[in-house]
Amino acid sequence: MITSAAFANKRYAILGLARSGAAAAEALLASGAQITVWDRQDVARTAFEGRCDIADPLEMDLTGFDGLVVSPGVPLNTHPITAHAAKYDVPIIGDIELFALARPDLLPHKVVGITGTNGKSTCVALVHHILEMAGIPTVLGGNIGEPIMGQEPLAPNDQGDGVYVLELSSYQIDLTQSLDCDVTGLTNVTPDHLDRYDDFAAYAASKARLFSMQSVERLAVFGSLTEPAGDIFEAVKAVRPTGRALAVNLNYLRSLQSGWPSLQGPHNLENVALAVAIVEELGVKPAQWQHALPRFHSLPHRMESVCEEDGVLFINDSKATNTASTAPALAAFPPVEDRARVHWIVGGLAKEDGLGECDGQLGNVAAAYTVGEAGPRFAELLDGRVPAVERCELISEAVSRAREASKPGDVVLFSPACASFDQFRDYEKRGEHFRQLVGVIAERAQDCSPAFFDTDEAA
Repeated sequence: MITSAAFANKRYAILGLARSGAAAAEALLASGAQITVWDRQDVARTAFEGRCDIADPLEMDLTGFDGLVVSPGVPLNTHPITAHAAKYDVPIIGDIELFALARPDLLPHKVVGITGTNGKSTCVALVHHILEMAGIPTVLGGNIGEPIMGQEPLAPNDQGDGVYVLELSSYQIDLTQSLDCDVTGLTNVTPDHLDRYDDFAAYAASKARLFSMQSVERLAVFGSLTEPAGDIFEAVKAVRPTGRALAVNLNYLRSLQSGWPSLQGPHNLENVALAVAIVEELGVKPAQWQHALPRFHSLPHRMESVCEEDGVLFINDSKATNTASTAPALAAFPPVEDRARVHWIVGGLAKEDGLGECDGQLGNVAAAYTVGEAGPRFAELLDGRVPAVERCELISEAVSRAREASKPGDVVLFSPACASFDQFRDYEKRGEHFRQLVGVIAERAQDCSPAFFDTDEAA
């Protein structure tokens, strides 16, 4: 785990003992801090009994505390902890801020921070993959994989500075005050998580804070200039030296994309362009990233090729929880010989009313199979817009019907464009369910993705 003398003899309260909270608690204890922990689940508190104080910060006098560490899942806009901490002038922070505070005690290193609404997981995984293949020591964390404070710090090496690669959600950025990344990246900004913010502008402002924490001489890379990302780019560019705020060059890479099996579609071209600009800033040569890209495997639940049976490809894109994320997935499979070939399984708990950016990609859809709470609404929206609409409710029924209807060359695309909470704990459980359903097919298939058998392959 990551420890630091900066925490010795300091006092912290921790609210929420899921993965990031528990890792933060362990790191602070190992660093000599005095901590008080709390989680509403008894089982989460059990691991800390006899090792530190256990009490609800909402019921405590927080005078003298150096910080209140909360889980990114705590809604600061509605939770009473926000006002309670303010009463005692105690900063509310997260595990990413703890990492920022610990950096002076780590070996010389660099930090990459990538945020955005869609694509950030793929981008950080790409950067991490390219660095590894180039022989540069790297640790992947943040909103992906293991919590950063629970990971082993970079060790001494002969390759120069290692790199911490962080995926940063808006929730994590809200809890961070001093993370000065060596390179930052923004994929895009589209409406999402508006239950946590006053409006879309406030959500975009949260993303923009990553760049305000960064020293102006360091590089900021933008994968999209669609508003409001374009406004953020212009604001960052205005205060940076020439060339330290860049928009990606897609034309530079478009002719190479056919050689990247797991990185097809216009969205992945943007993801690659962002990752390439970042790794080149870190010293990676074109020959190195060109060697790495064809060897990249899709992340679990993000355009994940599960298997192929009789010429039909099954794709798990459960991580697509809004229409802006699903639209590029639909765009990745255009018609062949004027025949639409996507059998789209869509629905869940809707975040918005309407088809959003998916509306422009319906020409690629051969049939839609609507599921979940939003299924009836999607059926209404798609009726007459695509050749066939099947009302299914359950994913199992949708998979069965799509398999029966599909032909060689078709794609069964599970890209729900919705949150999972109507039927599943999270998008990961939903994606695992789809994999299991397709697993019956996979047992008979001749060509199955390794990702079906090893979901941690690209994590």
